[in-house]
Amino acid sequence: MSKKTNLDAPNIPASAVKDTPKLKLNTKRTVYIGMAFFTIMMLWQVYNTYCPLFLSDFFVNTLNLYDGNAERCSYLVGIIMAMDNVFALFMIPLFGMWSDKTNTKLGKRMPFIIVGIIASVILFPLIPVMFITGNVGWMIALMGLILLFMNVYRNPAVSLMPDITPKPLRSKANAIINVIGYVGAIFAGILAMIFTAKEESGVLVYNEHTIWVPFALTAVLMIVALVVLLLKIKENKLAVEMKDQMELGEKLAETSEQIAEDKPLNKQDKRNLVVLLIAIFLWFFAFNAIETFGSTYGVKVLGQSSSWWGTAVIVMTICSLIGFFPGAFLADKIGRRNTVLTGLVIMAVSLGIASVLAFTMGSLYAWLYYILIGIAGIGWAWINVNSYPMVVEMASKRNIGKLTGGYYAASMLAQSITPILIGFLFGVLGYKFMFPYAVIFTIVSLSVFLFYRPQKQKIDKK
Repeated sequence: MSKKTNLDAPNIPASAVKDTPKLKLNTKRTVYIGMAFFTIMMLWQVYNTYCPLFLSDFFVNTLNLYDGNAERCSYLVGIIMAMDNVFALFMIPLFGMWSDKTNTKLGKRMPFIIVGIIASVILFPLIPVMFITGNVGWMIALMGLILLFMNVYRNPAVSLMPDITPKPLRSKANAIINVIGYVGAIFAGILAMIFTAKEESGVLVYNEHTIWVPFALTAVLMIVALVVLLLKIKENKLAVEMKDQMELGEKLAETSEQIAEDKPLNKQDKRNLVVLLIAIFLWFFAFNAIETFGSTYGVKVLGQSSSWWGTAVIVMTICSLIGFFPGAFLADKIGRRNTVLTGLVIMAVSLGIASVLAFTMGSLYAWLYYILIGIAGIGWAWINVNSYPMVVEMASKRNIGKLTGGYYAASMLAQSITPILIGFLFGVLGYKFMFPYAVIFTIVSLSVFLFYRPQKQKIDKK
């Protein structure tokens, strides 16, 4: 007579569980995989640092729009810079599903990574060249092409990790990959500090002999990263080597039943996926409002210089880096769901205190915001390091790219809408509403996420 019990694998005799091989993360290989994310984060940081300045210079100084008023021209810059989210909203899912169906000697993800990186390496350094030579039309065209080719390989680059990493190990792998990506972003930030523009009589002046350097160095490092990937990551070979580990990972997944390639998700797992994607949308809705308007808040509400937010971002980045690995290891102890819930509570509390400060002490204790934003960064790291693995927990090996696209569609949609909504609310309620806005949507996302209920698969004990 059989008896059901909540162990960690389906249809395996309990006597055999103790002999089941343990899953072990290949750290070195995960670092190599992270090189693709390194290139993405580094390029976007350089792009987002310089391209708005180039565009503003063009609209203000060359076209003299609105009599050279930079603030009135900012919406034009914003429209062009927002196109990356619009592109990503449609293209990331598209190329994810395309790569799912691809089968080549190089694998299914590497062809997209190769094409995307090589095209970006060729085009990216030409952006400052077009700016320096006054060919701004070509500069904007190149920016559009960069958005295209970066989105060609962004989903495949991210999907490469779950392709060859068993499900229970993906939070730890995601922590490593996020750290590698942040290193790329930090390196790009250092370049921006070194090769910057100087303001003379209210006009930004660029050193034509050096302004291209961050773009060129980014291109060089992208080539280095691609060479590492080509030498160290053999997709098809790894798929064969990891077959047994991947199958074991499926049996240990936090799903109500083992995910099969030839049938849809059952009702419980589909419900969890929908809840998760809605929650992802909502917490990006909250956090991106701060990322977008943090610098404005510092100036308008706290009376600080524009460098205040730059310092806050550095603090938040460092705290997020510190938080990635504890967030992954904590998930092993208390589960991914509880770790994400803890991260949301940390965010809600720290941003809630920041809200109270804004309405009581104002700029009197502006330095306290660094601490609060840093704490929020730790919570944000715990959320992000676990949420993507939770999405692809619902995937079979044939639709990882598709669900990766769903994750990015939810986050990008939020990042496309929230700046518009909070911008409208600022006009009605004032800039002090930024932190309360983030707190409200963090709490709403937490409330939705409570309906996510992972289940361990059941086995027969004989």
